[in-house]
Amino acid sequence: MKRKVNWTLTLIMSIIFGTLGVDRFIMGKVGTGILKLITFGGCGIWWLIDLILIATKHPFEDVEWVS
Repeated sequence: MKRKVNWTLTLIMSIIFGTLGVDRFIMGKVGTGILKLITFGGCGIWWLIDLILIATKHPFEDVEWVS
């Protein structure tokens, strides 16, 4: 079953707190959220990639984007 995630909220949280992994926690991906937290968003690279993926509404596994 897919988790319904508010796209606007996730995008805003990714912009502001993406280096802390908040966007991953919102999507229910706790493991990668913790990794992103301890690496500060992969020194900014992982943060930028996730920002682009979320902005383009990438179809993450088990995530359904809602407005």
